[in-house]
Amino acid sequence: MKKLLLTLLLALPCLSLVAENATWIWYPGDYEIWLGNDLQNRRTQRGTFFPPFWKVDTHYPMVEFSTEVNPTEDETISIQAEGKYNVKLDGTFQQGMPSSLVIPAGKHQLNIKVFCLDRVPALFVDGKTIQTGPAWKTTFEDKEWIDESGKASDKSGTTYMPAGSWNFNLSENAPSRFHLPTLPMSPVTAVKVNNGLLVDFGKETFGFPYLHGLTGTGKIHVFYGESKEEALDTQHCELLDVVDVESDTTSELLLTNSKAFRYLYIETEGDRSIGSVDMKYEFNPLVYKGSFKCSDTLINHIWNVAAYTLQLTSREFFIDGIKRDRWVWSGDAYQSFQMNYYLLNDNPTVQRTLMLLRGKDPVSGHINTIMDYSFYWFLGMYDYYMYTGDKEFIRLMYPRMQSMMQWILSRRNSRGLLEGQAGDWLFIDWADTPMDKKGEVSFEELLYCRSLETMALCANLLDKQGESQQYADLALNVKTILMKEFWDKSMGAFIHNKVNGVSDGTVTRYTNMFAIFFNYLTQKQKDGVKDKVILNDNIMKISTPYMRYYELEVLCTMGETNYVMQEMRNYWGGMLQAGATTFWEKYNPQEKGAEHLAMHNRPYGKSLCHAWGASPIYLLGKYYLGVKPTAAGYATFEIRPELGDLKWIDGSVPTPHGTIKVYKDLKTIRVTASEGQGYLFIKAKKPKTTAGKLEKVESGLFRLPIVGNGQEVTVTF
Repeated sequence: MKKLLLTLLLALPCLSLVAENATWIWYPGDYEIWLGNDLQNRRTQRGTFFPPFWKVDTHYPMVEFSTEVNPTEDETISIQAEGKYNVKLDGTFQQGMPSSLVIPAGKHQLNIKVFCLDRVPALFVDGKTIQTGPAWKTTFEDKEWIDESGKASDKSGTTYMPAGSWNFNLSENAPSRFHLPTLPMSPVTAVKVNNGLLVDFGKETFGFPYLHGLTGTGKIHVFYGESKEEALDTQHCELLDVVDVESDTTSELLLTNSKAFRYLYIETEGDRSIGSVDMKYEFNPLVYKGSFKCSDTLINHIWNVAAYTLQLTSREFFIDGIKRDRWVWSGDAYQSFQMNYYLLNDNPTVQRTLMLLRGKDPVSGHINTIMDYSFYWFLGMYDYYMYTGDKEFIRLMYPRMQSMMQWILSRRNSRGLLEGQAGDWLFIDWADTPMDKKGEVSFEELLYCRSLETMALCANLLDKQGESQQYADLALNVKTILMKEFWDKSMGAFIHNKVNGVSDGTVTRYTNMFAIFFNYLTQKQKDGVKDKVILNDNIMKISTPYMRYYELEVLCTMGETNYVMQEMRNYWGGMLQAGATTFWEKYNPQEKGAEHLAMHNRPYGKSLCHAWGASPIYLLGKYYLGVKPTAAGYATFEIRPELGDLKWIDGSVPTPHGTIKVYKDLKTIRVTASEGQGYLFIKAKKPKTTAGKLEKVESGLFRLPIVGNGQEVTVTF
């Protein structure tokens, strides 16, 4: 299977890995927006078009591309564009739309302007030394003007950006032709039920039903189900197709709108009959670069199902769920990013997702209309830098970060805090009991504070010290108010909210657990929160994998790896016991049977393949293998392996240009790193090592320098 996936990856017309210098380019972010519009507007509900309900941006229809060239001899270039275009060499228009052009030896300015409405204006130029690529400059307004004497402007004030690109490295593979590959997949069973055919593919999947052996005439009704109950409930299933093929000579039918399903239930009208059904499985051909296995077969099963869940929801972008919503949500994507860093290391998809979520100026609302989702976007930007070391992407996106934050700052109240206004959705989580979101909500203020700190970090990274200090000062003001007015000393916890300065004393888990891993609390405060909130069954429990992700992460940071391991068995193992083949949007162990399928007052409204359900990938990689970067791009890192109650663990974590491998059992640790420099931390009384010098940190804790040279280091204790 892995060999087949690699073959498909190499064969993809739009994702070619051929080592050519030229690549298709566009205005940065425009292709991502165009592709995202195509993806997110494929959603249907019972055959009805169901578009996103936030502001939808589009690409700039007119874009100029420019570069300076200096060939040592006359050079012929080929030119291809998505749209119509003109070419200027040293300010002089070239006649028509030349598909090739001779560039004389010497220094020249080359400008090509492309116009296209239905696709993103894109350009491909190829020559011996002159090729389109990220070094080209682009703008959506060249502000060129000519005065009454006919003289062209000398200074236009135009803002130029580095061109956007992906892996479209062949002239014939224009960006608008992009599509994900497919593989044929056969069902496990197909049986007659009622008046139709029930087809089971054995597990949650995604793609195009393919009907064979069609005879007769009449409509075909296809009902999709993530469960058997959903597929057979023709009146309430979320997804369906009704196909009317008039010709009786059509023997095969491939449905053209990909959907999520495990089961298909197919009924026909008239004398229409179907011989057999299979599907074309649509997927993003990503290779698992991270791995994990251990002494517990259930945990191994959980990791594998989590990886498959993330694989299905990692498409053109990181989406939330493959049935519902098939959209790009910032809070969901933020978790997908973190899981990605431990499994796929597919950073171009992180970039595309961040660019799509941000969209274009002017800002008129929170990302996805959700206040907390705007803040996750900021956090995702800096996390991307830490895991990849890609400073240039931060530089590209920083102006968009600024304008987003400026809009948020414009909505502060008189105390410098945020309250939900008209059009704002304060999500936080799907809670089993009503959650008051009026007034100043401490969770939102906490994320807001962290986002300001993120802005300060990014500004400092780009040598904008003045701006960095401004954001840091704003963050300090918010943090001061949080600690003074929302931290209840008698409770030893953050209260949930204040309305007109008054609180009813409600405590929820959200602010308290985020404050721990944001390191906003002293160790004594953290210990109190763990006992009084996180491990307190009287505090409203969390029933979504979305917030269980953070709850268990907090407990991992506080050394509760035995407890977390058992919670993974109970919670994710509970879904598996209930029949899950991918992890769900929400899980309540108290529910039984079809109760697990319902949500949003719909019997099958719950997504049974949801990205945020795959969090064991992240938890097992970061807190059991114990690997994380301590400087951007794993220039430095730390490894703190933890067994929990396991007998052994064995796995790998991808880095930008390599891998860190970790094995641990009750007496041994083996580590291999292929880049960077870091420390392995060992909890033992008298450890011994095959390489390097052990350094004592404190009683019972040592560290060992690890050099990323591919050499395996063994520690025994």
